[in-house]
Amino acid sequence: MAEVGFYHLTRTGAFEALPVLLGRTLDAGKRAVVRCGDPEAVAALDEALWKVPEPVWLPHAATGGKYPERQPVWITAGDDVPNGASFLFLTGIEEALPVEPFERVFDLFDGQNEAAVAAARLRWVALRDAGHTLAYWKQEAKGWTRAR
Repeated sequence: MAEVGFYHLTRTGAFEALPVLLGRTLDAGKRAVVRCGDPEAVAALDEALWKVPEPVWLPHAATGGKYPERQPVWITAGDDVPNGASFLFLTGIEEALPVEPFERVFDLFDGQNEAAVAAARLRWVALRDAGHTLAYWKQEAKGWTRAR
């Protein structure tokens, strides 16, 4: 069973929140897959990660990139996991997806969008009913607060 954290974005978008979470993932010696809701978001996130000031550098590639098996962070709109990642990040996802074989899942959703909040609630119920360990994190002025 996976440990699933729901990250309620209230002051930034996913592209601003992801670099810190991905940096911590790499610092922990883990690999990640970021699954976006559509190919346009994949391209936009790929571009955004090259421009983040902190951490200084996030090695990554997106669908169509070279050497996917070597990438510490892989960005996709599909279900491919060519880098053997154990951490899964979800952004712009509307319905519950299988979270196996990942050990940790980070579900980032836009707290300013009622449809995104409603969809996150449905994913929460589906994953809870499937027996996964769930946590809810709310974005604060600085960092995150665990609410459950």
